[in-house]
Order: sequence, then structure tokens, then C-alpha cells
Amino acid sequence: MYRILLISTAVLLFSCGDLSKEVGNNTTAPAKEKQAEPSLSSNLVMNDKTAESSSEKTGMPEFKFEKELHDFGQLVDGEKVSYSFKFTNSGDAPLIISNAKGSCGCTVPNWPRDPIAPGESGTIDVTFNSSGRSGKQNKAVNLTANTNPSRKVINITSEVITK
Repeated sequence: MYRILLISTAVLLFSCGDLSKEVGNNTTAPAKEKQAEPSLSSNLVMNDKTAESSSEKTGMPEFKFEKELHDFGQLVDGEKVSYSFKFTNSGDAPLIISNAKGSCGCTVPNWPRDPIAPGESGTIDVTFNSSGRSGKQNKAVNLTANTNPSRKVINITSEVITK
């Protein structure tokens, strides 16, 4: 039993010694025999959507709203009003709106669920319920879409008066 352990240890020590000599020989080899280290080109991480590669955005949808702020003016407490924000996809890929959320429960957006083709138009319908509100109101609707940047904000304002 001891003999097998002794032989295994000896084989292990000699094999490690030979390996270190080979590694040592490689480090002292002339520079012309060494192979050049591979390097990555920065072109591998550039693509047509990278800002540095092109000043133009290609293959991206883009919102173009007729107006991004609507003022309802004076409202009487309890009135419900709506406005349709008209937009066009001015990009060159289908525009997909994945979510639209009002800044509070009194502001409810309705948006197209189907993709909007380049050059096509759509609307974001926003309903504001003034019940329980008073004074100047500034509400936002946050849109999430496949645009760059992925978030777009449209706004409504009003002044709610109580009787």
C-alpha cells in the first residue's frame, strides 16, 4: 500500500517538474517565435443603431405628435373630458406602443394595440375625470414603445373650479 502511494507521489512530482520547465522555456523564447495575442476590433460592437456609428437612426420607429400638451381650460368639479393626441410614425419601422399610463387614476389613456406602420397615424385618447379635484391640474401620460428613447410623455392641464 505504501509502495503505491510512494510511486504515485514520485510520478506526480516529476511530471510537475517537467511541466514547469516547459512553461519556463516558453517564457524565454525569442519574441519573433511568440504568437501575437488575439485582439477584438471595436467594429464588432458597432452597429447601425449605435450613436457613434451613424448620426441617423435607421430601422427605428419614431413618434411625431401634432401636439404634446392639451389644456382643457376651466372645468367644473365632476366633469369628464377627453382629448385625442394625434401622432404619426415618422420612423422607418413599425411602431408598437406596449403601455400607456396616466399619472393618477383620474387620467385614463386608450392607445392602439396594433403596430403602426411607418408613415401611418394613430391617436392616444386621454380621458380626465375632474371629480374631487380643485385648482390647477397638470397630468401626464407616460407611453412605453419600441422607440429610442423608449418613453414618451404627453400632458394635459386644466383648472378645476368647485361650485
